[in-house]
Amino acid sequence: MRMERLSQDKIRIFLTFDDLSERGIQKEDMWREIPKVHELFSEMMDQAYSELGFDASGPLAVEVFAMPAQGMVVIVTRGKMERDSEAGAEEELDEEVYEMEVTLEQSEAIIYRFRDIEDAIGAAKMLKSQISDEGRMYRYQNHWILCFDPSTGENANDNALIAILAEYGDATSVTPAVLEEYGQLVIPAHAVQVLTEHFA
Repeated sequence: MRMERLSQDKIRIFLTFDDLSERGIQKEDMWREIPKVHELFSEMMDQAYSELGFDASGPLAVEVFAMPAQGMVVIVTRGKMERDSEAGAEEELDEEVYEMEVTLEQSEAIIYRFRDIEDAIGAAKMLKSQISDEGRMYRYQNHWILCFDPSTGENANDNALIAILAEYGDATSVTPAVLEEYGQLVIPAHAVQVLTEHFA
């Protein structure tokens, strides 16, 4: 479980599928109201408090993004607590109940980040000869990011793609929507082909 603060009232938590399976949670369970998911959320909020000083009291907006093979991204935004009276606020805090509005989205895109361009080129060379010459490349938060739309064919192709990308880079919790809005699009299409042709 990895987490980072995005702003004063917003954090992002990256859960791998190993994090989920260790707790006996399947990917589909994140869509259901079950005790294990509540325990996981409480654990995440405790860790967020100890690591980031993020206090999860009051209303929370929770966005969950599922990504193939990489895991889950959970974005938690803290709302402002409306205090009608001090007594009411005290009661709310004593109960330790999270008032949550949960949004669930699934992204099938395969997204990996690379510390430097050499790693991205290395991955591209392996991919071009074996699997794909597709992909888009972005520059985002000082990383090079390769983004692949899911294959329409078999999952085996996606698994092979992920295996090669994981050798050179890291799975990232950033979503395609964030890349489009905040990232710099460097290579709009056929990124693997472009990288191998220009950096042979």
